[in-house]
Amino acid sequence: MAITDVPAFAHLTEADIESLAVELDAIRQDIEDSRGERDARYIRRTIAAQRALDLAGRLMLAAGKRKSAWWAGTVTLGVAKIIENMEIGHNVMHGQWDWMNDPEIHSSTWEWDMSGAAKHWRFTHNFMHHKYTNILGMDDDVGYGLLRVTRDQKWKPHNVFNLVYNTILALLFEWGVALQHLEIGKVFKGRDDRQATMVRLREFGTKAGRQVFKDYVAWPAITALSPGATYKSTAKANAVANIIRNVWSNAVIFCGHFPDGAEKFTKTDMVGESKGQWYLRQMLGSANIKGSRVMDFMTGNLSYQIEHHLYPDLPSNRLKEISIRVQQVCDKYDLPYTTGPFLVQYAKTWRTIAKLSLPDKYLRDTADNAPETHSERMFADLPPEENRGLRSAMRAARARRREKRAEKALRRAA
Repeated sequence: MAITDVPAFAHLTEADIESLAVELDAIRQDIEDSRGERDARYIRRTIAAQRALDLAGRLMLAAGKRKSAWWAGTVTLGVAKIIENMEIGHNVMHGQWDWMNDPEIHSSTWEWDMSGAAKHWRFTHNFMHHKYTNILGMDDDVGYGLLRVTRDQKWKPHNVFNLVYNTILALLFEWGVALQHLEIGKVFKGRDDRQATMVRLREFGTKAGRQVFKDYVAWPAITALSPGATYKSTAKANAVANIIRNVWSNAVIFCGHFPDGAEKFTKTDMVGESKGQWYLRQMLGSANIKGSRVMDFMTGNLSYQIEHHLYPDLPSNRLKEISIRVQQVCDKYDLPYTTGPFLVQYAKTWRTIAKLSLPDKYLRDTADNAPETHSERMFADLPPEENRGLRSAMRAARARRREKRAEKALRRAA
């Protein structure tokens, strides 16, 4: 079941892990020392461009009567919302630009264009998810309390609706993010702090109400003053733009956490965890997306999810150069560097979600050696000469498994 001993799974000694931490710390220091006007100019230009794009979308919706103009305005608005959510809001609230000491672009003051309160997200994401990445029972992002995304999670009857739940979650992703901090499961079970729950509920209601008013009352009322638009057309455009943003954000995040190779961990992994072991867990528990610079930008540079998990507070525009050095570290220590094209990574997440809607008795692999989860026990049958270095050992284990399956197939045929 999942990884219970990260160093053993990674085939690294304590000295190796300490050395790994030193090398990764050096990368951080180099980037921190080189931050400057180039980076500040990048985020300011990105914010200006996003606001111009948002305004352009609003003007197209207000001025155009044709269906083509409506779609142009809606898609433009959707792209603007993606950029605000992914490359600006997410990264600003991680503190990536706090070093600028600009109160407008500071993690403590930024409020994003989402139904969830920034204050709540900073806790559930910045603290809980990034500290306890993919630790079962600690990181709520492993399935979001709704989906079964690893064989380490016990199958329950409601999991047969995995695909339905994931479709709904993708369409309404901003609301899933907004509700996460309310810990509704604990509320229904009576295991919450009722006073704290009421405070969070009021904060959620205030932010969500403001967001709904902006998207479905204020903007439609303003654009309805134009002869080229109606209240209904703008409200509908805002809803579609939000869905565009939700589906894209959900896809990017799932590609970073649930494709093959993004490992899961048990609570024993965090006991006495050193900095090097934390680094190692972030590297093993994340996955990247191969793509163009446009893809990088539209994902908020979460196409470099591994690097983002290693350095969540370093500027997003620097993750590409960081990735080159991180890959070199992985090569040096024979560690996997999980990456792949967007459509491939996304298809793998849906495949996993579909397969795990079934009970384990219908699944071929085990929690020790399955596409979406492994443990150190997957190497138990490997001879010593094939069990050196994680990446090499995983290749050998997969080859051994293929051989056994081929032998079984031959026996059946005979």
